[in-house]
Amino acid sequence: MWLFLAFVAVPLIEIALFIQVGGLIGLWPTLLIVVVTAILGTALVRREGLRALSDVQSSFSQLQDPTRPLAHGAMILFSGALLLTPGFFTDACGFALLIPAVRDAVMRFVSSRIKVQRFEMGGRPQSGPRPQTEPYRPGPKSQDDVIEGEFTEIPGSKRPNHPGSGWTKH
Repeated sequence: MWLFLAFVAVPLIEIALFIQVGGLIGLWPTLLIVVVTAILGTALVRREGLRALSDVQSSFSQLQDPTRPLAHGAMILFSGALLLTPGFFTDACGFALLIPAVRDAVMRFVSSRIKVQRFEMGGRPQSGPRPQTEPYRPGPKSQDDVIEGEFTEIPGSKRPNHPGSGWTKH
């Protein structure tokens, strides 16, 4: 129901704002504002998007929770779509989403309404639920991860029975 209202309300708001602004400043200045905000918005989205991508990469490389940078990246992408959509209301919402504090507020609002059932980072898949007190620790594995086996060392002078494919040295 909310999505239907958004698809009806947003165009009505945009039409009303176009009529009001066009009546105040005229057709060509109104169209110029729409084009300039799209160009400016594209440049700002690119800059913020590259910053968000860098944050995502650093969170992965440091094995930190990537939720915040990924959410910021998604909001920046949505902001770009709003800024490329002609209109004053969508431009205002798009520019607002380019502000990190606004993105944090939106993320807090959305995360207060979402319940995460399970989140794992790294490690191997397990059957059954993982205990909450067991954090992921990179490094040596426990005794359960040891695979025992036998091996035979082949002396270096032994040659294969086939000529080889040319991709390996024999």
